[in-house]
Amino acid sequence: MSGEERFDGMFMTVAQQAQGIEPLLDHLFGFLRRKTDFFAGASREKVENLVMKSLGNQADLHMRDTEKKRLEKERADRKKKELAEKKAKEAAEKAKLEASLKSSKDTTAKKGNGSDDVVEISDDGSFDLSGSSSLSTDEMKVPDIPKASNIGENGEELPVEEIVAPDGDGDIDEDDDKEPPPPGNGGSTDNYVWTQTLAEVEIHIPVPATTVGKLVKVDMTNTKLTVGLKGQPMLIDGELHKRIIVDDCVWTIEPGSVPDTKEIVINIAKHNKMEWWKCVMVGDPMINTQKVVPENSKLGDLDAETRQTVEKMMFDQRQKAMGLPSADELQKQDMMKKFMDAHPEMDFSKGNF
Repeated sequence: MSGEERFDGMFMTVAQQAQGIEPLLDHLFGFLRRKTDFFAGASREKVENLVMKSLGNQADLHMRDTEKKRLEKERADRKKKELAEKKAKEAAEKAKLEASLKSSKDTTAKKGNGSDDVVEISDDGSFDLSGSSSLSTDEMKVPDIPKASNIGENGEELPVEEIVAPDGDGDIDEDDDKEPPPPGNGGSTDNYVWTQTLAEVEIHIPVPATTVGKLVKVDMTNTKLTVGLKGQPMLIDGELHKRIIVDDCVWTIEPGSVPDTKEIVINIAKHNKMEWWKCVMVGDPMINTQKVVPENSKLGDLDAETRQTVEKMMFDQRQKAMGLPSADELQKQDMMKKFMDAHPEMDFSKGNF
């Protein structure tokens, strides 16, 4: 509690009993007259100047506080508007992607499992799922794949397989295939719901409708997160699943999805912007990251090397869904074909490739 607020309790009691600003001021100056030497030995002009100086200081503080609250409200409203626009854009892109996937599935079903159609990657990072090609497997075009796939938390290079199949070797059994993709590529716990993109994680924590900013306590470091309301048990308290960039993280209070509630919305910037999180906090339920749906709309925001790796991951997923070779397998086939063409004198008829 600041020095300015330490007498608020007493003043509040006096103000309630005085029942008005003017009576309160009369009681205050009466106290100074009777119990102090405030008026003794001082001219009326000196007393008035002293009172006006204090009054002016408080008036300036009031104007400053009012302006500060106005700016905070504008920032909160602007952030809320940006989040709403972002969600609307993501929803539109998701609907577009679902429509494209449905169109691709219909086309594949018509052509049969033995189709040689290739999923082409356009310049903007999206897939052309409506086109077809009569090229053989050896003639398929493979996107450029960077040598260094990713930089991990400790500076080490991570293989592409760790991004494509972070839960294991990439094999998905029959039961996993029946599992639907996690909503928003995230999950939920008893205290919060979370979604994610490659770049960030968004946490929604339901709180009472009376919750205001000064009651909320949010502390975070690169590896830990604590969220709670004053005087109540912590809602989140522990170690984050992955490292974050604290300076790029923000939180707001927004109307809740349930009537008469609000939500603490926390936007967390991932340190590694090319991997999917299995959970938010260590020890929370994990999602199957093989089921997440990459967002084409985000590819343009990535650097060239990251974008190539994500495109490879998306290409491999689509190839696997259509029963076609992955990018690595196509590259190996292309290398073998070039080797065979360069050595026509060799007999490869009995080779097991």
